[in-house]
Amino acid sequence: MDLSDFEADNSVSCRLSSSIPDECKTEDCCLGIDEAGRGPVLGPMVYGICFCPVSRKEDLKNLKVADSKTLTEAERENLFLKIDEAKDFVGWALQILSPNTISTSMLQRAKYNLNALSHDAAIGLVQHALDCGVQLKEVFVDTVGPAEKYQDKLSQRFPGVEVTVRPKADSLFPIVSAASICAKVARDHAVKSWKFAEDLGEVDTDYGSGYPNDPKTKSWLLKHLDPVFGYPQFVRFSWSTAQTLMDSKRALPFHIQKTLRLEDGEKAAARQNNTSMLSYFSRGKPSELSHTRDTHRFFTERKLQSINTL
Repeated sequence: MDLSDFEADNSVSCRLSSSIPDECKTEDCCLGIDEAGRGPVLGPMVYGICFCPVSRKEDLKNLKVADSKTLTEAERENLFLKIDEAKDFVGWALQILSPNTISTSMLQRAKYNLNALSHDAAIGLVQHALDCGVQLKEVFVDTVGPAEKYQDKLSQRFPGVEVTVRPKADSLFPIVSAASICAKVARDHAVKSWKFAEDLGEVDTDYGSGYPNDPKTKSWLLKHLDPVFGYPQFVRFSWSTAQTLMDSKRALPFHIQKTLRLEDGEKAAARQNNTSMLSYFSRGKPSELSHTRDTHRFFTERKLQSINTL
């Protein structure tokens, strides 16, 4: 699988797709959606779709596709090659969500949680297939959140398409199994060939499974935690595992208190024997920096103050 477009800048998300079979543009088609890498603290999450004419479902089943979690890596690779070679009736597309995209989305001021991110990725891929001329009549999805609510959301978004959302859909519907294989192979390739944008020198690539409860993964996180800058973009720093380690291992403790005046933050820091982050932005006396009128909340929430000298 060629991920060169994603590897060129793995800090942002990327969409990859196969060519569209002519049959899919003229016949009613079914489409499956599944993801890989939802739980790990390391690497991207990948959403995949696979589609084929409804009349060719048996041909797809004959490829022996199965839930990617029940297959070995070699079996997944082999099945993806079969799917990719069946260009006359099978098509696929992927949305690779970078760890950086996941983290910044989840930590932004207007919360954008993983379920919402997942829903939007799935919807975007279905729309991509429609925009490419695929004659969609059936969509099968592995559930994210409450199945009925998700199914209603997709049905409203794509009227005229019969949507089925089921738990374990990747083991119930071959078209979802095929999507699962495409997504898992892409994630495996992305993790194995990850290029660190940061200057980390010799990087240990024995990540373990990438899941937070894996001892190898925890060991890797501890080893590559910078006390000032935190983690490289390979890590989803919005995950509680990463946040806990950063809080416990940071070398420069700061005491940040929700206050309206700069001097309050300084006094609180002094009481805790810590350096106030605010002190790095001011050399004048706190009394010289107080305002005669209320400061806009944008500045107070960020502990920003006007200064006279640097």
